[in-house]
Amino acid sequence: MAKKTVASLQKGEGRTYSKVIKMVKSPKTGAYVFEEKMVPNDAVKDALK
Repeated sequence: MAKKTVASLQKGEGRTYSKVIKMVKSPKTGAYVFEEKMVPNDAVKDALK
């Protein structure tokens, strides 16, 4: 299944998106949590703020 996912992201509009992984500190426990999201290439800097 991974091959189908990767292949579909490489065609057409799939290249206009980037996966952003951001490390955020949890207010409840104080531990760090990773947030992942797919954003358009134009909005990567805004997603990291």
